Amino acid sequence: MPHPEPTSPIPAALPPPTEAKERPWLGSSPGTADADLPKVSPRYVFLLVLASLGTWMAYVAPMSYSLTIRLHQIAPGHAEYLGYLTGIGGVVSLVLNPFVGVLSDRTRSRLGRRRPYLIAGTLAGLAALLVLAVAPNVALLGAGWVLAVIGWQTVMAAITTLQADKLPEHQRGKVSGITGLAQMVASALGVAVATTLVGNNLLLLLVPGLIGLLLVLPLAVRPQDPDGRTITLPEDKIGIRLLFAKYLFDPRRHRDFAWNWLGRFVFYIGMTFNTTYLAFFLAQRLGVSVERIGGTITAISGAGVLATMLGALAGGILSDRLRRRRLFVLLSGLLFCVGALLMVSSPSFAVLVAGSALTSLALGMFSAVDQAVVLDVLPSRAEAGRFIGIVNYAQQIPHAVAPLAASVLLGIGAAGDEKNYSVLYLAGGALTLIGGLIVMVKVKGSR
Repeated sequence: MPHPEPTSPIPAALPPPTEAKERPWLGSSPGTADADLPKVSPRYVFLLVLASLGTWMAYVAPMSYSLTIRLHQIAPGHAEYLGYLTGIGGVVSLVLNPFVGVLSDRTRSRLGRRRPYLIAGTLAGLAALLVLAVAPNVALLGAGWVLAVIGWQTVMAAITTLQADKLPEHQRGKVSGITGLAQMVASALGVAVATTLVGNNLLLLLVPGLIGLLLVLPLAVRPQDPDGRTITLPEDKIGIRLLFAKYLFDPRRHRDFAWNWLGRFVFYIGMTFNTTYLAFFLAQRLGVSVERIGGTITAISGAGVLATMLGALAGGILSDRLRRRRLFVLLSGLLFCVGALLMVSSPSFAVLVAGSALTSLALGMFSAVDQAVVLDVLPSRAEAGRFIGIVNYAQQIPHAVAPLAASVLLGIGAAGDEKNYSVLYLAGGALTLIGGLIVMVKVKGSR
């Protein structure tokens, strides 16, 4: 993760400067913070949901399916190239998010700060899908994929930052839950649409992209973003040194944001332990080969998708209605821990599926509710794009480093070819619970 004075994004010693001075809109207690923000209309929430649905359809379909098809056509027998391309895309994503956030925070235009990035990102993403459809070699395919990552992730960042700009505290959980639900539906729907178009590369790539364009467009053209030329924006001039400094923040000044970042990071480390080796865990637990585990994974994944949707929707809505967020974050960590324990100790396949579904329920709840916590404790609304980009690291870095740590845990007490998945899953469950506890105990700027 990516400076005049480098500071770590992980909170170390946290002295007691007051959070209210850093974020004056917070008022005397959570909830009074957003008296200046009017309730967002159902129509605008609907547009946010539509845009999320379209963006994820356009992005996930090539990432999960269409890119594999094109790579097989261009370089059959070189499955390793997929790892190279997605790895490069991951690195680009790490660098991109705060960069786009800093730029959008400082954008002065008639369209406001965020809408130019909705429009430009969608057009770039659509152009990238065209490149992916016609690429004659791996190099051009890789260039198209990098452009797709830049385009569609720019749109995703703009949608999330619009929520930070506009949503009052009492709507954040519900909207986070509904948009999270839309993303899950889009992931499945995008791949389902793509599978019906195999055989025509242009349709395979462009149909999900055109759906994305049509669903993002209503949000992009609706004049709800204040004119960026008439509002107070960050005044510091961005040079190379200052730009890299913006990739970091001072955890001593922004305590709530820092502790929530750490809790989120720890939770996603634990979650990644659980998901990365699922196929191998199931094969060893059920005594079958990895090649024959596909049907089992399909059944577990189907139950998991439904449970994740339920967790996101229920957690988001209830956290708004009860005006309690940290409790639901802790509950999600506890549920994930119990689910991991059930998977490790399952005496039957039914209990194993139930444990997996419980971890999915917990993941959906955490994703929705902690996203609302993020919006509650943003250090600066004027720099919402920058800080949301930094928050994304708490999810992206675990996906990169957790599999490496997991390989070490698998060797503890292992005998022969048998790996110690029990240690891995128990460690994952413990980490998700610790992540929830960090947010519950340390984050004071959200109820």
